[in-house]
Order: sequence, then structure tokens, then C-alpha cells
Amino acid sequence: MFKHIKSDIRAVFDNDPAARSWFEVVFTYAGLHAIWGHRIAHSFFKRRWYTMARMVSQFSRFMTGVEIHPGAVIGNRLFIDHGMGIVIGETCEIGDDVIIYQGVTLGGTGKEKGKRHPTVGNNVVIGSGAKVLGSFRIGDNSNIGSNAVVLREVPNNSTVVGNPGRVVKRNGERVSDRLDHTKMPDPLVDSLRFLQKEIEEIRERLGEEDKQKTAQRLVETQQYIGDYEI
Repeated sequence: MFKHIKSDIRAVFDNDPAARSWFEVVFTYAGLHAIWGHRIAHSFFKRRWYTMARMVSQFSRFMTGVEIHPGAVIGNRLFIDHGMGIVIGETCEIGDDVIIYQGVTLGGTGKEKGKRHPTVGNNVVIGSGAKVLGSFRIGDNSNIGSNAVVLREVPNNSTVVGNPGRVVKRNGERVSDRLDHTKMPDPLVDSLRFLQKEIEEIRERLGEEDKQKTAQRLVETQQYIGDYEI
């Protein structure tokens, strides 16, 4: 237990330049208190003392503004910076050396049973306001941008931004603006492109029909004028 406490405190000093002393970190960092509260709640949860676990987690939520379900599995050296508004779901799994900023949600997308929350790899940074929703994996060494909405698996060493979240960097190299559908399918973009293509085809058909109607009217007008002259 004391080994975990020391590593949690060390993570604060490694990731927050504003940290000045051990005394300040131990008594004033709400994110650290939320992690310690979760470790207590999780120990009750593993013993199937579910009500006691939820009582501890809810007290921690009241004191810190960070809601971590007692069933969530958290690795070593998690750093929660300005943690207000963070929500971590029951079946969420978080690896080692992860950084989470305020307003992040690691949640599910429905009422399905079993694993329904994301698995976060090692050395992942999740920016302020990001939403990671569903049962999939965020790869090691990845960065989730602020306010991104991630709904599908993220490869290792990737940077994700936007709503819905899309990979813009992989292994340090920028991903082409034109989507590679074999590696990163985007149903929304596919639908928009399909609709755009349909609209263009309809315009072309309407244009051809207008041309044919105009030509037919010209022929009929010429015939009418010719009959009138006779």
C-alpha cells in the first residue's frame, strides 16, 4: 500500500510543474485523493462488499468532484489533473502512467452487460472534456485531444481529435486528410460522401431532362409557327 502511495505522489511531481512539496501534494491535490479513495473502494468491491464500496466512492465523489466506479481497474502512477467532472465507469481499465484532465468521461454507450467501458493503455494522455465511450482499447502512448469524442478503437502511438474522434497522427506521422477507409473507417463521412454523390447524379439527370424538354418545346414551337404561316 505504501509503495502505491509513494508512486502516486511521485506521478504528481513528474507531471505537474506547480507541485512544490510533498505536504502540499498530499493535502491539497483532489485528484490524488480520488485515486486513494478509489483504491479503498476497489478493495471492498473485490470482496463483494458492494454497498460499502459505493458509499466510499460516493463520499470520494462528494469531496473531490471525481466519480470513479469501485469496479474500475486502475494501474500505477495515474495522474488526475484538475479532476473536477471526471467520470470513470465500472468496467473501465486504465494502464500505467496515464494522465487524465478535467471533464473526461470514460463511459459506456448502452445497457449491455459485461465489458462496456474502454480499456486505456499505458502512457496515454486524455485531454480536457474528452469522451471515450464504449468497449474498445485506447492504444499505448496515444493522445486524446480536448473535447474529442472517441467511439472506436485507437491504435498505439496515435493522436485523436474531433467529434467523432479521428486519428490525425500515427507513429509520429500525420495521417493524410483523405481518409484511409481500410484502417480508419468513418461511417459519418462515408454517408455524407454518398449523399453528395447522389445529389450530383440527381442534378445531372434533372439537367438532362430539362435539356430534352427544352429541345422538344423548341421543335413543337417551330412546327406551330410553320403551320401558322401556311
